[in-house]
Amino acid sequence: MAGDDLDDDYAPDELVAASEDEDPVEFIPLDGEEDVFATTDDAKDRPNPVLPVSGEEAKQAKKRKRKAKDNERKAKVGSVPGSTSGIFITRQDQVLKNLSVVELDDIRIPASCIVDTRDWKNDRTHETIADFIRQVTPTLATRIAQASKNNGAPTCIILAGNALRVTDLTRSIRPLRGEKGGDVAKLFARHFKLAEHAEYLKRTRVGVAIGTPARVGTLLSETDALSLKALSHVILDVSFIDSKMRSMLDMPETRQDLFHKFLAHPPLRTRFVEGKTSLVLF
Repeated sequence: MAGDDLDDDYAPDELVAASEDEDPVEFIPLDGEEDVFATTDDAKDRPNPVLPVSGEEAKQAKKRKRKAKDNERKAKVGSVPGSTSGIFITRQDQVLKNLSVVELDDIRIPASCIVDTRDWKNDRTHETIADFIRQVTPTLATRIAQASKNNGAPTCIILAGNALRVTDLTRSIRPLRGEKGGDVAKLFARHFKLAEHAEYLKRTRVGVAIGTPARVGTLLSETDALSLKALSHVILDVSFIDSKMRSMLDMPETRQDLFHKFLAHPPLRTRFVEGKTSLVLF
C-alpha cells in the first residue's frame, strides 16, 4: 500500500537493520519444560483445534453469507453489458437452436429493430425507467402521454420476469400518462384469470401494457383482446436480477415464453421486420 512505502531519504535504524541480518536464535527449553514448549516443526504437524460453533455464531455466519450474496446481486442490478443486443441475440439462438435454418429465419428478431441505449449512463431500475424512456425514447414518452384511440391497443408493451417486478414497473410508469394518457395495464397470471384480462382490455383504452411473457404471449395467441395496431415499442426488463442471480434471459421457463410465445407471434415479428415496432432492452 502507498502508506507503507518508505521515503527515498529514509535510512533504517542501524540496530534494526543489523537485526534483519542475524540468524534466528534456536530456542532450547529448560529441563522439565520439554512438554510445555513445542518446536516450530512440531507445531506444524499438530492439527488445528476445532472450536465448537454456537448456534448464534452459525446464525451470524449465515447472515453474513446471505448479505454478501445480496450485495453481489445489488451490484448487478441495473447494470447492462455494453452489447445488450449481442447477449439478446445469443440467448435467442440458444432457445431456438433446435429449429432449422429456414425456421430460424422466420422467427428470429432482427438486430436492426433493437434500439441503441448506450447513451443512458445511469442505473436501470424501476425507479429510473420513466427517465430512461424520456431520454432514450422521447417519442414513446410523448405517445404515452397522449390519449389512446382504441381499446386494448397500447403504444408500448413492457415485459418483466415476475409479477412483483411488473407491479413495481407499473407504479413507476404511471406518472408518464399525464392527464390524457391511457391506462397502464398489469398483465400477469397471479390473482387474474385470462378471461378477466381479456375483458378488461376490450373495454379499456390502454397506453402501456406491463406483464410477464407468459400472460402477454397467451393474450396475443389465444384472444383478440390485445391489439398491436398502435404498438411502437416493446421494452424487455433484462437488467433486473432476482434473488437467484438470474435475469429474465436466464430463467429457462420465462425465456421460453419470451422467445416462443411472445416474440414468435407472427404479427408482432412482422412489425419488427417492417420497422413499425422497436425493441428496447432496459
